[in-house]
Amino acid sequence: MSTKGKSKMTMGQRLAYSFGAFGNDSFYGLLCGYLIMFITSHLFDTGNKALDNKMISMVTLTIMLLRFVELFIDPFIGNAIDRTKTRWGHFRPWVVIGGTVSSIILLLLFTNMGGLYKKSAVAYLVIFAVLYITMDIFYSFKDVGFWSMLPSLTTDSREREKTATFARVGSTIGGGLVGIVVMPAVIYFSATKTSTGDDRGWFMFALIICFLALISAWGVGIFTREVNSDIRKNKKDTVGLVGIFKALSGNDQLMWVACAYLFYCVGINIVNSLEVYYFTYIMGRPKAFSIFSTINVFLGIIATSLFPFFSKHLSRKALFTALLCCMLGGIILFAFAGNNLALVLVAASLFGFPQPMVFLIVLMVITDSVEYGQLKLGHRDESLALSVRPLLDKFGGAVANGVVGQVAIIAGMTTGATASSITAAGKTNFKLLMFAVPAVLLVIAIIVFAKKVILSEAKHAEIVAELEKTWGKKQAASDHSAKTINISTPISGQLTSLDQVNDDTFAKGLAGQGFAIKPSDGRVLAPFDATIKQVFTTRHAVGLVDDNGIALLIHIGIGTVKLKGTGFVSYVEQGQRVKQGQEILEFWDPTIKKAGLDDTVIVTVTNSKQFENITMTKPTGTTVQAGDDVLSLQIASTPACDSTPINNSLTPDPA
Repeated sequence: MSTKGKSKMTMGQRLAYSFGAFGNDSFYGLLCGYLIMFITSHLFDTGNKALDNKMISMVTLTIMLLRFVELFIDPFIGNAIDRTKTRWGHFRPWVVIGGTVSSIILLLLFTNMGGLYKKSAVAYLVIFAVLYITMDIFYSFKDVGFWSMLPSLTTDSREREKTATFARVGSTIGGGLVGIVVMPAVIYFSATKTSTGDDRGWFMFALIICFLALISAWGVGIFTREVNSDIRKNKKDTVGLVGIFKALSGNDQLMWVACAYLFYCVGINIVNSLEVYYFTYIMGRPKAFSIFSTINVFLGIIATSLFPFFSKHLSRKALFTALLCCMLGGIILFAFAGNNLALVLVAASLFGFPQPMVFLIVLMVITDSVEYGQLKLGHRDESLALSVRPLLDKFGGAVANGVVGQVAIIAGMTTGATASSITAAGKTNFKLLMFAVPAVLLVIAIIVFAKKVILSEAKHAEIVAELEKTWGKKQAASDHSAKTINISTPISGQLTSLDQVNDDTFAKGLAGQGFAIKPSDGRVLAPFDATIKQVFTTRHAVGLVDDNGIALLIHIGIGTVKLKGTGFVSYVEQGQRVKQGQEILEFWDPTIKKAGLDDTVIVTVTNSKQFENITMTKPTGTTVQAGDDVLSLQIASTPACDSTPINNSLTPDPA
């Protein structure tokens, strides 16, 4: 059952969630990577090659179409999960139910259903389609529920980061393990030890992975607990395709990075899906695929670890271009490597190594596009923007599923085929589709990103600074009574006046009247009972509004947006209700000073024109403790209307 107010997680709970990620990605690898290979190389064996190829084509195209349909179903799945209320919580029931049903059905899809296709092709296709879409829907319930439950496991930001790290390690190992064991396991369990195994080998391999997925889902359900908190009571936005297209149409930066990522996704999914075919049918060494998969797991971990170094020394455009050029080099080497295992492994590694870093670059740009859109459009579409990336991943996977089936037919890599039976023409056709088409798509992605994506880290810092100037100015006071309100300092340190701050925007009162603190510690507390209205993604600032309509901006340091959240921890989310004295942020002061930045904490009433008689109640230079009253104000009897214009026009910066 769910708990209330618990923030710390036990090691057992963290490991259970990590094991859930392991099983989840193992299942996804089986579904997206190897179900198609089983269908193309083993499922249909009537003795009539033309009929077998026709069935392969129809089934793989059906899978592609059903995966497109599932894109429209996803928003309803998220909404259904959000509305679920049980004694076990919102998410855990769907993880268990979805994990159980999807595992059983996927295992059924690794059979010929008693040879039904030989008796009635139409009946087989109908039953296959029903089973596949049912399996895919239940898997989506599990997948969405599993990753959505992370914030519900703890309200502590640091605990979330630890748990997310454990989960990411689990998912990396789980996804990589499928590629490592697939061919050795298939061949080991097969009655006939051919290079591609037989039906029994594939079924046993699927049984192992589906069993891991099932027990890991039950592990999450039994050994984790959801935490009830005020923030979880808030209604979540339901994101659909229509909403995503609206967000893209209004936010040009989100649109262009999505466009570049779309071409990239389709390209890499085609190559990644066909790699096992290359090892099996071009090289005739299916077990060598395990070597590559093992190398790929370690390369993925190394690439993720190196990303901070590369991103520090190269711009996003330069790094994105360099990474995709590395992948293009891998494709070229791959195309000419032939049966040379060493060259093939180098080529595949050159292609696979950059992928985690490309993912992180795109994720950073999409995240930054939230503030870009907020400044340009005047409203914040966070859930819409962040829904774009997983939608494109699914779209790329759906296209690849359809393409792979057709490639297998064109190249002759279907039931009964071996490396020796593939003709020279078949190999040529295979290489053209595996390498030439993805290479063109990657070149298009490079061009789009280089020409159209302008959201560098410096540009994002400018946007956040502009948002800070305009945030909360339109907030109206709750009433017009001339009562005096005292505001306490959110942090301990030495009190100073705003005009002494080394930033013109704050010093000249352009972001409202207030005060500043030279901090003596890094704990930031809520100065009054309020609702969190703005949490900047860089975690260096937060906006609160109290019941009197006071919009208060707490800004940590000057120029600290450049740190991109490094050294900052946020304990609150937008829409959360906080009590006076509750810790809302924390920062590591040495991080700010090491970067050569000013650590002054600035506190401003951004809608100051709604109030009068705003004065500091303690002299500057006084040492104050968090919670001490330092500012007083009165609600104006005739509040002024802030006519400060908001800059909603953003000109692309070629730099």
